[in-house]
Amino acid sequence: MWLKISILDTHNKLPLAMETIKSLNKWANKNSYYPIDLLRIALGITLFYQGVYFMSNLPLLLELYEPIKPLIGDVLLVHYIAPAHFVGGFLIVFGLLTRWAIIAQLPILAGAVLINFVGTMDTKNLILALAVLLVSIFFLVYGSGKHSVDKYLRMQQ
Repeated sequence: MWLKISILDTHNKLPLAMETIKSLNKWANKNSYYPIDLLRIALGITLFYQGVYFMSNLPLLLELYEPIKPLIGDVLLVHYIAPAHFVGGFLIVFGLLTRWAIIAQLPILAGAVLINFVGTMDTKNLILALAVLLVSIFFLVYGSGKHSVDKYLRMQQ
């Protein structure tokens, strides 16, 4: 025997609790992009800062990548890592070519994680590298988000 339970009252109105849930759901759907966009901007600022930091401290960058230097060499290290973080971070902040900027970051971030296992283990650097890598992978799949230059340019077409 099937029992049908109606949540509607006699006047075909939703109860107060249902109205509240419905209005909260509408608000969440309308405003849920802001935290994701803020996370994208924070990722871009972090990468931009690292790019500026590495450009101003090249000996530190060379010291960090000492364990894997035979694999990639100094020239690639200096001419790829710092500018990729600098330019990629700038693009990610504004949401312009976000997926391409993140694709350029992935080998660097994988190397940053690898350095902690090949060289001296630094837990703080490992956690930061893993967090940035995971957030980057998220945005590689998710895209630039609702409040981005990419979205604006798509809407103009």
